[in-house]
Amino acid sequence: MQRRTFLAGGAALAGASLAAAPFAFAQGKPETTKVAIAVGGKNLFYYLPLTIAERRNYFKDEGLEVDISDFAGGSQALKAAVGGSADVVSGAFEHTLLLQAQKQMFREFVLQGRAPQIVLAVSKKTMPNYKSIADLKGKKIGVTAPGSSTAIMASFVLAKAGLSPKDVAFIGVGAGAGAIAALQSGQIDAIANLDPVVTRLERAGDVRVVSDTRTLADTHTVFGGDMPAGCLYASQSFITKNPNTTQALTNAMVRALKWLQNASGSELINTVPESYLLGDRALYLDAWQHVREAMSPDGLMPADGPATSLKTLKAFDPMIQNAQIDLSKTWTNDFVKKALTTVKA
Repeated sequence: MQRRTFLAGGAALAGASLAAAPFAFAQGKPETTKVAIAVGGKNLFYYLPLTIAERRNYFKDEGLEVDISDFAGGSQALKAAVGGSADVVSGAFEHTLLLQAQKQMFREFVLQGRAPQIVLAVSKKTMPNYKSIADLKGKKIGVTAPGSSTAIMASFVLAKAGLSPKDVAFIGVGAGAGAIAALQSGQIDAIANLDPVVTRLERAGDVRVVSDTRTLADTHTVFGGDMPAGCLYASQSFITKNPNTTQALTNAMVRALKWLQNASGSELINTVPESYLLGDRALYLDAWQHVREAMSPDGLMPADGPATSLKTLKAFDPMIQNAQIDLSKTWTNDFVKKALTTVKA
């Protein structure tokens, strides 16, 4: 998985079910209590529900002992799952499509974000005369990691302007202070990243935003429909063998999503690790207001989301363009629907 990261898919299925791969949904004890989760850029708001579930002990309440490994980007977290060192990934939904194109079956089972929250911005230092996306040809664009959802979003924006990913150089800069330093020092000409990183750069006057997906309206403008973002996904074999464990993970995440709907700024600040704040609590809270509506309110996959993801990937990714993707096998709302009948914030 190098330069890839969004989604592929044909017709939107209104409610993909696991009928083709039935599960025992009886409320039972988790088949395995120890679960390894891989994530790429845990400090980002993109993955905030995961942090809330962890920090507020929602996983423990479900009888789970969760070990979360943080990587520089989503593509690296994905490799951990494919390689067997992680059971579940907290990452971009589009990866399930890319995996299917490589004959590997992974399925999303609870959605964290209903908008990608990714922002493409150019450096005022190295591109003071920027006029259009075409000006990015030959430039260096910082992404969390090559093949991550940030690289996918940037690739799609480039494709809409007639450019291909090969027309630029994607540079992995991570999702924290390193990304900020890379932009400010002139190592990169543009950046595709998320909050709180982007708001920090905006406040400092270092960047000019050219494409934004932090709100639902902006996401529809960029992608033409609902674009699912962060989610928990796992191999079909893991879900089939561990339906109660998968349900327990879903319960904890739905509970975190519900909590976030009503959490005050002070409650949020007191819950996340101090390192997430980048040394500025006020800025963190301001960034939170930018992306708050991007959080899924309930964990459900929107009906048109998978098809939007597929269309996005097909715009620039030859592997997806030449693949037959069965969208119904990349996601399910079954676990979330059950969680919504029992879980309270």
